Amino acid sequence: MYKQSHFPTPPQAEARPELLRHLDTERTDPFYYMRDKSSPEVLSYLQAENAYTEEVMQGTKELQETIYQEILGRIKEDDQSYPTLRRGYYYYTCTEKGKQYPTHYRYEAKAFEAEWGEHPEAVTGGELLFDVNALAEGKPAFIFAGYAISPDNRLAAYFSNDTGSYAEFELRIRDLVRGEDLDFCLQGVSSLAWAEDSETIYYSLIDDTLRSSRIYVQHLSEPGAELLYEELDGRFSCSVSETKTREFIFISTSSSTTSEEYYLWSSGEDRDPKLFLPREADVRYSILSHRDRFYIYYKDKEHLNGMVYTAPQAEVSERLSWTLLIPHREDVRLDSIGVYQDYIALEERREGLTEIRILTSQGQEQGKIHFPEPVYTISLRGNSQYEATTIRYVYSSLNRPSSLYEYDLTTGESRLLKEQEVGGGFSPERYIVERRWATAPDGARVPMALLYRRDLVRDGSAPALLYGYGSYGIAMDAHFGVSIFSLVDRGFVYALAQVRGGSDLGEAWYEEGKFLKKRNTFTDFIACAEHLIQEGYTSSERLTAMGGSAGGLLMGAVVNMRPELFHAVIAQVPFVDVVTTMLDETLPLTTGEYEEWGNPNDPEYLQYMLSYSPYDNLHSGPYPHLLVTGGLNDSQVLFHEPTKYVAKLRTLKTDDHLLLLHMDMTSGHGGATGRYDGIRDTAFEYAFLLMTLE
Repeated sequence: MYKQSHFPTPPQAEARPELLRHLDTERTDPFYYMRDKSSPEVLSYLQAENAYTEEVMQGTKELQETIYQEILGRIKEDDQSYPTLRRGYYYYTCTEKGKQYPTHYRYEAKAFEAEWGEHPEAVTGGELLFDVNALAEGKPAFIFAGYAISPDNRLAAYFSNDTGSYAEFELRIRDLVRGEDLDFCLQGVSSLAWAEDSETIYYSLIDDTLRSSRIYVQHLSEPGAELLYEELDGRFSCSVSETKTREFIFISTSSSTTSEEYYLWSSGEDRDPKLFLPREADVRYSILSHRDRFYIYYKDKEHLNGMVYTAPQAEVSERLSWTLLIPHREDVRLDSIGVYQDYIALEERREGLTEIRILTSQGQEQGKIHFPEPVYTISLRGNSQYEATTIRYVYSSLNRPSSLYEYDLTTGESRLLKEQEVGGGFSPERYIVERRWATAPDGARVPMALLYRRDLVRDGSAPALLYGYGSYGIAMDAHFGVSIFSLVDRGFVYALAQVRGGSDLGEAWYEEGKFLKKRNTFTDFIACAEHLIQEGYTSSERLTAMGGSAGGLLMGAVVNMRPELFHAVIAQVPFVDVVTTMLDETLPLTTGEYEEWGNPNDPEYLQYMLSYSPYDNLHSGPYPHLLVTGGLNDSQVLFHEPTKYVAKLRTLKTDDHLLLLHMDMTSGHGGATGRYDGIRDTAFEYAFLLMTLE
């Protein structure tokens, strides 16, 4: 088994105890100075950590390459998306073997239907919109975040950056007739909507803390922009969007618990945002447009899973005019709504599984889409056309590749459009997928989705990887992923822990894992780990765990609470310095996070955060093998959090297990931006787990 003593002494950062005072609390942070990424000393330390990690992992190079080739062998490198019709054009995306990024095309509808109508999945050629490989050329990191076509199909607004940050984008506009970008560029644009005149754009801008706080309108032929809306409450972020009916531009502003909506007529001349309903604490609502009415999604503290009302457009701000269309249900969470001329498509979640329910626009039941498997997920893709009589959805499970279906709203029949092709001799029948339930200390039943080889012997000898997240109400759906089979085919049990803090069992499941109940997330995950061991799937000597961002917080918390339970842990871009970060309102995203973790300026929340913050609770004693990753340009979890965490833990751990920091010096929160580079990162992480188990 690999041990730290097998390698030269790892880097040691100088501890400089700095006293941090807040309210009645005093803490000493020995590595506070590491926040400065412009410091040559800090950069030198990061380079030393990366060099040490490279040296430790040198013996796994062949294994990494093997895993990389395995994953690559399951992927169809030359592939394309199924074409989608929008405003007279079919749009599709291609990936080409050997290229890191996709290319985007479109085809005029009449020409497309004449040439490819019988086999749209085989389309080639058409009008090249964006070759992301060309845009990314010469850049160590590049993110292409999408594009929006003007109503007259002549212009395309697109978002990108070359820092690897998923929060700071540059907006440019391309003339699709000439194939050239206009002399127009905006920094920090977070959302955009086109007016119907195709000459006016509405957009939101981020501030210094990366909060989307202002809405502007600008005519492309005129200099300067007009401020339409500014959100002054630091907990709220705002955005703009278009509607299917093309009648309105919506301005949405929201925190994690409260929202407010405004609308403008979409002609391009309206400069007067009109309020739907004034914000009310702990009430979230959103508006969906229909030609003769609005649909209102609404949730409050008494109706956490959401409900839907309808109201005449002219009277939507009068609550007395609302008619309840879909009532609140304690056991069903309403995840998304698609409104069309004659139909409504609802994505709902019940007992951790998704289903799609179809109603007429008046609310009569039309049909339901669900599957009989114990664990699966359906994602509603909808249709961008208001008059649509078909919608699309994607089905997958842990052992079933993603399949794109088209559902006919009039007949209730589904038609398979495209199934993900998986190479490498993959066969779903070789694997078992099941749902298991762990029991948390307070008696709550915590669901897990499991994937393993059919020949698994449950005698505790198998290695296992337990993955978790558990924050922001994000559900951990059991999607298919080609990478995980490189572990499962080596005998691993893969387990997805659907812990509190996510919304897997409804909105109350989320509420039970935030604020002063955050520790439920950690004890749920520990309960899942114990269940896997008790039921013979694995043992503590063979159990590994992984989580990223807020899931990295989960990893940091559980290894402090129960280090003996895990053999090896990967904490990806982990949010581990909770208290110091949440006390600094100048940092990105901090104030908006008050409604997730609580405001540490309140002594009760401060003490509770201190009770679980991974960095603050590091202690002398043994820890599992640990790989901690970060990104120098990360704007969500700043690079110093994983850096400080590793530096401090090096001074405290008493075991001989590996502790590695892998800092990406070019990208941000999402790691490598190219698809091949991303696969290499995965191979690196899997090789770490396998190495520790030798």
